[in-house]
Amino acid sequence: MQQPPPHAPWQPNRREFLYVGLLGTIGATMSDLFRAQAHAATPADAATLDTVAKAVAANPRAKSVINIYLPGGMSHQESFDPKINSPIEYRGPLEAIKTKVDGVYFSENLKETAQIADKITVVRSMTHGEAAHERGTHSMFTGYRPSPAIQYPSMGSIVSHELGPRNDLPPYILIPNQSTPYAGTGYLGSAYGAFAVGSDPATDGYSVRDLTLPGGIDPARFAERREMRSVVDAHFSALEKSDALDGMDSFYQRAYAMISSDKARAAFDIKAEPKKVRDDYGRNAAGQRMLLARRLVEAGVRFVSLTYGSWDHHDNIKRANGTQMPNFDKAYATLIRDLDERGLLDSTLVIVNTEFGRTPKINGTAGRDHWPKVFSIALAGGGMKRGYVHGSSDATGGEPDADPLSVEDYAATIFNQVGIDPGKAIMTPGGRPQFIVKDGHIVKELLA
Repeated sequence: MQQPPPHAPWQPNRREFLYVGLLGTIGATMSDLFRAQAHAATPADAATLDTVAKAVAANPRAKSVINIYLPGGMSHQESFDPKINSPIEYRGPLEAIKTKVDGVYFSENLKETAQIADKITVVRSMTHGEAAHERGTHSMFTGYRPSPAIQYPSMGSIVSHELGPRNDLPPYILIPNQSTPYAGTGYLGSAYGAFAVGSDPATDGYSVRDLTLPGGIDPARFAERREMRSVVDAHFSALEKSDALDGMDSFYQRAYAMISSDKARAAFDIKAEPKKVRDDYGRNAAGQRMLLARRLVEAGVRFVSLTYGSWDHHDNIKRANGTQMPNFDKAYATLIRDLDERGLLDSTLVIVNTEFGRTPKINGTAGRDHWPKVFSIALAGGGMKRGYVHGSSDATGGEPDADPLSVEDYAATIFNQVGIDPGKAIMTPGGRPQFIVKDGHIVKELLA
């Protein structure tokens, strides 16, 4: 804030007054997000940021995205690409099972997913060159290789920037928290950051921060302070004629709307789900996070990103996979069925990804090490083919054998499905244009 001259009483301008008042009414975490959006607004775009998305295509296939990220590097051999005919040191300790798609096999801990294989696309030829966790994570979250010269925004932040909010809900939400900086805003700035729910929906004490009023503020007092802010608005509006300030008002209104909207708050209330539905997903981190993601996209959130588990299985991969994969398997298969039964799968793009795969050969401690040359991801809904396997790896799972999918082409295809032109350029704060995706191509073979 600008300091007054010596001996002069401080008289806050309208922006400063609202900043202090909002912090006292709503709480710093939510207000930080909306205030950052307000400061980012310019006279040219402030009037449109709460309206229909600026860059949305007329009829995007995917209205929402659920990004399920498995950090650490999930083994493709112990998930979607078992090597049935390879020697044991390459095949690994797990058996392969049939799926509902003829001739397609998954690893034995994906029993439920095998039964919905006819609803999803599996990519067995994902590839990049980044063997370090941080660099691989950056690639999969942003569609770019890391650069020392610039911080690239996550896909969720791009969606927030291009499409904006819907139904009084943030456009980009993280479950439970931002576990990696590469899920952040990069050069876009904090205006397009995610709203993190802040706690695990699987815990007994789960509650979403900032959706309840602070202690001592009841609904009547909340409404009174909101009215006070309106009076202050009118006073300062007469003194400061600025379209940018008018734009900032819309973001404060959004913060108020999210707290005061029963529907917005209800989207986060996983306890409203029937007991059987919660049991079907699984009363664990995988199940409840995916169930919350379904509730959020059903309510209108555009991009939900959740994490589950730790898949850096250098040691005893049979035990480690057996501990985590069954919960994922049950939750993921239930999510796909649930979305399909509700008529939401065609308009919701569900992604399962990870930063890289694992080495073709089992190591000396019965695990697998980092391997970015080829790995598997899964895509479902949002205009993707059903019952399709894209690409393949070689006999030992070491290299792409057919139709390699690059990070750039993967990102371009995702953006295309949500109605964002991947070739669009966005100006950085330094005035340099950056493509949403550089040299990426839409992979039409993946699309229905």
